[in-house]
Amino acid sequence: MTETTPDGNDAVPVPPATALPAQDPASAAPAEPGTGPVPPDATTATVTTEPAPDARPRLGVQQTPGIWADDVHRTFGAVRAVDGASFTARTGAVTALIGPNGAGKTTLLLILAGLLQPTSGAVKIAGHEPRHARHLIGWMPDEFGTWDTLTPTEILMTFARAYGMTTSAARARAAALLDQLHLSELASSPARVLSRGQKQRLGLARALVHDPDVLLLDEPASGLDPRARIELRDTLRTLADRGTTVLLSSHVLAELEDVYDEAVFLDRGRTVVPDMSVTQATTTRGWRLASLDPGAMRTFLDHAGIPWQQSTSADEVIVALTGPQSAADLLKAALAHGVPVHTLAPVAGRLEEAYLALDREESRR
Repeated sequence: MTETTPDGNDAVPVPPATALPAQDPASAAPAEPGTGPVPPDATTATVTTEPAPDARPRLGVQQTPGIWADDVHRTFGAVRAVDGASFTARTGAVTALIGPNGAGKTTLLLILAGLLQPTSGAVKIAGHEPRHARHLIGWMPDEFGTWDTLTPTEILMTFARAYGMTTSAARARAAALLDQLHLSELASSPARVLSRGQKQRLGLARALVHDPDVLLLDEPASGLDPRARIELRDTLRTLADRGTTVLLSSHVLAELEDVYDEAVFLDRGRTVVPDMSVTQATTTRGWRLASLDPGAMRTFLDHAGIPWQQSTSADEVIVALTGPQSAADLLKAALAHGVPVHTLAPVAGRLEEAYLALDREESRR
């Protein structure tokens, strides 16, 4: 995806409140399309978080969810890119948007950003339709298109001025963001010399330039080095703690574990609740089993009557085991049958378990 012009989509850091404990990954997903979340009405919405005493007042922080979507559809000819997405994203929380490639995540984010009209359904951003809330939205696409001949300072000032800042305020804001995101040394260099990771950081700065209420991020960690990923996590956590609604998609589920409060799962364009009946059982959990000979490994598991599911890696499967002793017994048996196992370890976290549960459901269809 390429970036266009300052069409009304960017964001900035805000003040801290209280970090929220991560909830059940499925808690943010609705029941059925069309019966999704209650509309963001001041008479029905509930208070979910309070900003810090020094936080500036933020639109909708007490009465309306940052994002509300009900039975959203978007088609491209015969392709149903989004096919019934319904969810809410709380103010002052980081919500993870998770799903396989082609699930409709980017299309849904474009709709929320006001850059694409839904075919049907309703969306509200801090209580407003996206086209009337662009000044409240910070948008970072998965690939940030730049004007290659302009410098990072000039790019950020251009967007800041588009949001109504004075020249002096825009210059100060650009300098602060470039310093925060470790781009000061490149502030006066043409954007064409930036690496992919540096362009990602510049894209985040652009999304933070006007201090929005709602931040939409599509694969923001792509191309970032380990330090930059940690800093991104800390920045998002600070933003949420200070009252910003953050919605981000990512395939790096292990990194989301440290930052998310709630999760929304998309499958074939629909918001779904993963079947966690196996992964959340008290006596079992998922374990990664990988082999130099994946075919022999799967044959061994089938003959032994051990259920397995394919992982995201071709040489790896997930098996449900009752604990370390069960894992040791499995490893011993596999090696005895000549299976060259090189990895046996617990699955990383709840998001990955839930994602794999989605994969199980997909394989049953």
